[in-house]
Amino acid sequence: MTETMSGQDLINAGLAQGKWFGKALVAANAVLERGGSLDEALETARGFAPPPSTPLRIAGQLPFHVNIEAETPDEQANIEAVSKSMAELMRTPVIRAGAIMPDACPAGPSGTIPVGGIVASEAIHPGMHSADICCSMAISTFPGVAPAALLDAVHAVTHFGPGGRPRGQQIRPSQALFERFDANPLLRDVTSAAIEHFGTQGDGNHFAYVGTLKSSGETALVTHHGSRAPGARLYSKGMKIADGYRRQLSPETLPQNAWIPADSQEGEDYWEALQAIREWTKQNHMLIHDMATEKLSAKVADRFWNEHNFVFRRSDGLFYHGKGATPAFDGWAHDATDLTLIPLNMAEPVLIVRGKDSANGLGFSPHGAGRNFSRTQHKRMQAGRSDGDIFAEETKGIDARFFCGITDISELPSAYKSAAAVRRQIERYGLAEIVDEVLPHGCIMAGDWEVNAPWRKKKRNRM
Repeated sequence: MTETMSGQDLINAGLAQGKWFGKALVAANAVLERGGSLDEALETARGFAPPPSTPLRIAGQLPFHVNIEAETPDEQANIEAVSKSMAELMRTPVIRAGAIMPDACPAGPSGTIPVGGIVASEAIHPGMHSADICCSMAISTFPGVAPAALLDAVHAVTHFGPGGRPRGQQIRPSQALFERFDANPLLRDVTSAAIEHFGTQGDGNHFAYVGTLKSSGETALVTHHGSRAPGARLYSKGMKIADGYRRQLSPETLPQNAWIPADSQEGEDYWEALQAIREWTKQNHMLIHDMATEKLSAKVADRFWNEHNFVFRRSDGLFYHGKGATPAFDGWAHDATDLTLIPLNMAEPVLIVRGKDSANGLGFSPHGAGRNFSRTQHKRMQAGRSDGDIFAEETKGIDARFFCGITDISELPSAYKSAAAVRRQIERYGLAEIVDEVLPHGCIMAGDWEVNAPWRKKKRNRM
């Protein structure tokens, strides 16, 4: 009778028990059935053992670049929180470099990549681009069009707030893009959301901004949004895959910093899914711009776009995660121009910049103005003033609109860092060259739609 190997034999050989035992025993016993020795069978079984877990780096072992300085006590507290979080994040074993930008601010528990953070890694970290994959900017310029007319046209065609466009108003992305979705195991089930959310901009800090070029006076539309529900669903899948690897490869790594090995099948699928989601987001920007163009029977003179919440693979083979950071290196994408966009707040210009690929910024520049306070904290700081008074004071001279009709004071200019300070630090740290500006005429944002969210209406009715 052929001898068989059991799980106890593996344990006796010093192997740590785990789910892998099942496959290992099948393979080992197949060796024995073919007449192989116990030593040969045991060696076959060892081949199924997971690699030993990788420990975290010692705190402070891998430093990061700091491209921010405090000009007020509030800014100092913000920098200390950001730096503490980055220091913990840099202990993640596969990370090779990091940096923070002038607009850096904390996001999530300590150890989470901050907004305004950049991380270069051997692997892909879904938590470092978060649910708003490919949050990005796009600009189109319109010769001979009045800013007020363009703002009205955009307001008529765009959609802010939760959910997507209602049935009858939905628009399909291109067939070529759907073929990419169908070919990817991580995107096949999100095509319905890709249709429903196409032509929408979401909520939070996303906007449609109209202004005029400082250089020429030409009217411009700038949009800011990410990949909506399709991207959020891909992110959720990516986090589950990454956490499976984390438990196996580095249990000490914080869950938010889990990674997907780039050379795995899941890594290849996730990378390709990111590129498809990027294309969906680009098409979404251009759809909104094109619908406004059509409504005005206008012509577009120039157009470009850039993401600032994404993962880029550079020639060194590393994956550069920009969590609210604008690419500033040559050839950052196949459709890249030499110009990118940095918004500050609704009452300030949108900066048109040329990147400088600075080593201290890991090839990135800021993505905006950032915050020194959370939304909730900022609202508490406005106690004693009505939303109407705050709105009137902070939007004087511009046509500021909230799509749902309710002001969100956490998106007014005072909620953000000093635009002047961010500009000074862009220059001080050599992060980008400002080549032009879009001077503000007006801006549309979602507004505080949660005030009348269905669950809150039900609660008020019960009360």
